[in-house]
Amino acid sequence: MTQPPEPTPRIVWHGRSWRLRVEPYLLPDGCILERGFIEHPGSVVLVPVRDTPAGPETLMLRQYRAALRETILELPAGTRGWDEDWRQCAQRELQEETGCRADTLIPLGEIWPAPGVSNEKMQLYLALGLHDDPLPPDADEEIVVQPMLLAELVQMAQDGRLQDAKSVVGIWRAAAHLQSVFAK
Repeated sequence: MTQPPEPTPRIVWHGRSWRLRVEPYLLPDGCILERGFIEHPGSVVLVPVRDTPAGPETLMLRQYRAALRETILELPAGTRGWDEDWRQCAQRELQEETGCRADTLIPLGEIWPAPGVSNEKMQLYLALGLHDDPLPPDADEEIVVQPMLLAELVQMAQDGRLQDAKSVVGIWRAAAHLQSVFAK
């Protein structure tokens, strides 16, 4: 009796920023199971913070998200090009979405936003030393910049009013980083 051939993964859809890969798995009983995954080049999440008399302020976005069919509150973020440098992507997205450039980008680690369906990795950055240096926004984005006190955002992340996962993690990590810097 011959073994069935080893299954081959295939790309069934390819867009500008991600691909849908179907990957068959040969199970021990000889059955083949197919699973779909999103191949993603990765993305950046920015926590742009500036000092104000009332305390650290973060530039948040009100952005329409078609998948949810609603406008949500979130941190600036964006998909990197397949071979784009992470920091260059971070500065570009910050400029496109907030109109600011950062003098300093401090890495806050990385997260997998949806490891059950995608290999996307998000790099998080605290953006400091902000100054005006806008780039044209993406044509398909409806964005309004909304400055908010970091302390209020931490509370919103804690009590569930901030629901975007990347923003919750970014706010908590930025607040923890800034607290550890000021505690020294």
